[in-house]
Amino acid sequence: MKFWVLFTVSVVIAGTEDGLAQNPPAPGEFVKHILTSDFISEGVALGDVNKDGNLDILAGAYWFEAPKWTRHAIAEGKHYSPTTEFSNSFLDFSMDVNQDGWPDLIRISLPGEEAVWYENPKNKPGYWPEHFILKNAGNESPAFVDVDGDGKPDILCNDPVAKEMIWMKSPSRKGDTTWTRYIIAKGDIPGVNRYTHGLGLIDMNADGRPDVVITKGWWECPLDPGKTNWVFHPADLGEDCSQIYALDGGRAGGEMGQPDAAGRQGLGPVGNLVSASAHRYGVWWHEKVDTAWVHHLIFDGVSETHAVAMADVNGDGLPDLVTGKRYFAHNGEDPGAYEPSVLYWFEQKPGTKPTWVPHLIDNDSGVGLQVLVQDINKDGLPDIIVANKKGVFFFEQKRL
Repeated sequence: MKFWVLFTVSVVIAGTEDGLAQNPPAPGEFVKHILTSDFISEGVALGDVNKDGNLDILAGAYWFEAPKWTRHAIAEGKHYSPTTEFSNSFLDFSMDVNQDGWPDLIRISLPGEEAVWYENPKNKPGYWPEHFILKNAGNESPAFVDVDGDGKPDILCNDPVAKEMIWMKSPSRKGDTTWTRYIIAKGDIPGVNRYTHGLGLIDMNADGRPDVVITKGWWECPLDPGKTNWVFHPADLGEDCSQIYALDGGRAGGEMGQPDAAGRQGLGPVGNLVSASAHRYGVWWHEKVDTAWVHHLIFDGVSETHAVAMADVNGDGLPDLVTGKRYFAHNGEDPGAYEPSVLYWFEQKPGTKPTWVPHLIDNDSGVGLQVLVQDINKDGLPDIIVANKKGVFFFEQKRL
């Protein structure tokens, strides 16, 4: 089922005559802003770094100041070879860790390596102070989600050295910078390899508590999520993938099936799942039938979909999908590695058997390990932000 949908995208390079394409975009088109063509990160985050009222873009060792996207250093930067190297910034998240009113940056390195956070210096010059979170953060899509329901996102991952599935509770008091480690399960169990693919936080049994989902099954969250030895339910939830979402899970503060501000999602009735292949071809929805899941192909026109977001792109109240190719995810070894680095959004058409209409946004960018969908210029339209081996990009949605 490989096919293409025509698209139009205007291009603006950061630092040029600020911002307007020569040809005004038609409704639903995206203006492509190239913040940099350097490979600096495959993770990306958003935050008002300098408190000027504008959302800035953070990627690895740099932050880009809106609206002209001026680059500033967070730490000593390095430019990586997109064909032979990986960066030390697989995923980035932004939160006010020490609750001083300024957004900080969380950086998760290569699978099985360090997770740290950088303290916002409050507009003072120089590099941001670096602080330790975790020595060995495994899984290729660690999640930033609210595990315990306190309204603050936590880090969900594994420790491949200790062979533990864990979550790191974020600091809860002003001035506190301690991340508390909780063990979900440990030992000879699925999901604890450093290169494990696929992770989600979804209520799988309709008890109102979010469970931890991997492709091999799910751990049932107990009444106290701080307890260890969560019950594991084996299940075939699809092939190796990136993020896993609830398709028809209930509301968690946002649109159906979307994460809320703290990252909780899918907290409604047990339903269907969505995932995308990390290194091969395939975007799927997984239909719950009795006690098992039936896998349905949505699209197989792009490989290496190593990041996927679920968000309402077109404002119809339904959660759409945004994904694309992670360029050279295995440095040229994956199927389709040399095909164009496309970026798509998939428009959901609901029904007993839902379908998705693919819309091609761009063919020379793709995704990294994250896709962000958020209105960052306050025009009421969700935009798309990615960082990958091709650079850092902001796709501004425009409608007439």
